[in-house]
Amino acid sequence: MREKTNMATIGFIGLGNMGGPMAKNLAKAGHKLKVFDLSEKAVAALVEAGATKAAKAADVARDVEFVVTMLPAGEHVRSVYLGDNGLIAVANKGTLFIDSSTIDVPSARDVIAAAEKAGMAMIDAPVSGGVGGAEAGTLTFMVGGSDAAFAKAKPVLEQMGKNIFHAGGAGNGQVAKVCNNMILGISMIAVSEAFALGEKLGLDAQTLFDISSTASGQCWSMTSYCPVPGPVPTSPANRDYKPGFSAAMMLKDLRLAQDASKTAKAPTPLGAQAAQLYALMEASGHDGLDFSGIIKLIKGEI
Repeated sequence: MREKTNMATIGFIGLGNMGGPMAKNLAKAGHKLKVFDLSEKAVAALVEAGATKAAKAADVARDVEFVVTMLPAGEHVRSVYLGDNGLIAVANKGTLFIDSSTIDVPSARDVIAAAEKAGMAMIDAPVSGGVGGAEAGTLTFMVGGSDAAFAKAKPVLEQMGKNIFHAGGAGNGQVAKVCNNMILGISMIAVSEAFALGEKLGLDAQTLFDISSTASGQCWSMTSYCPVPGPVPTSPANRDYKPGFSAAMMLKDLRLAQDASKTAKAPTPLGAQAAQLYALMEASGHDGLDFSGIIKLIKGEI
């Protein structure tokens, strides 16, 4: 059961496939929203839901208690937050920033340090759960930041998500996200290879699923997101691999994991190979498919 939270004034930047539904859930919960996005259509949808349009990104941070950002990459986060016209420069002291972008760890830590130096609080809070989770308000948030910032942000996060985890200090939300998605990318490849091999050797996909889903090969990639049509009716394989989480997004996260592994000098050979395979989907022009569509590459269908 979600904790009740007092209604707050919240700025929100980044109203795309994930940010848009997240912002709508905040509006639905009764918060006063001020929003900005480069897409006029995206802004209009939030205004219709009760939000106020900000003329420019920096205006979102003026006279609000919280600011939530959902941006494509670290360079965008640095650009929006830092500098003379950045969010940190114009916000009131004590404002809490929540960055739900999935970005590189150094950018997350640098921006949080800048916010704290200016008298603000900030957390990195990347999400898992895809567009469906964003719409349903059931996202998982992986949060990095101080105990006090996490405690203050949690009631707001609970309006957008179901599972809220404090992963530790600044940047640790990003660490948790890339580690989790590296596991996911690798395991999906393993499941895809197994089903492709089983098919070649004459084993029915449903039979392999029935066996492995109750044996030691069981994993989320198989039982919740099976890459072949049939065994899991809700999986993208039954919708021509229309993305819930695209191969392009998986590749982004695997590349972030590789960047982190180099910085930490922690070898991740399977993570590196997974990134190469998803890069082949990108090169073939099929990275708009769901990431479970990697089975089509393995089977030689793309």
